[in-house]
Amino acid sequence: MPKSRLRKKSDYTPPATATAVKISSGRTWVAPVMLALFLIGLVWIVTYYVTSGSWPVQDWGNWNILVGFGFIAAGFGVSTQWK
Repeated sequence: MPKSRLRKKSDYTPPATATAVKISSGRTWVAPVMLALFLIGLVWIVTYYVTSGSWPVQDWGNWNILVGFGFIAAGFGVSTQWK
C-alpha cells in the first residue's frame, strides 16, 4: 500500500501587533472633585469637633455635622460619574 504524503503545518506566526488606542472618557474632573468634597466634609466635621462648635459656623450648632456629611454625600454622588 502506498504511503500518503505528510502535510506540513506552517510555523506559528503571531499576528501583527495593533497599536493600543486609549479612549478618553473626558471625565478627568471626577476624581479630583470627589476627593476634594470628601476632604472638605472631613475637615468641616473635624474642625467643628476640635473647636467645640465655635468653628466653622457657630450659629448653626449641630447642623455643622450635617453640612460636613452633605459634602461627603456630594462626593459619593460625584463618584457615580466615574468611568
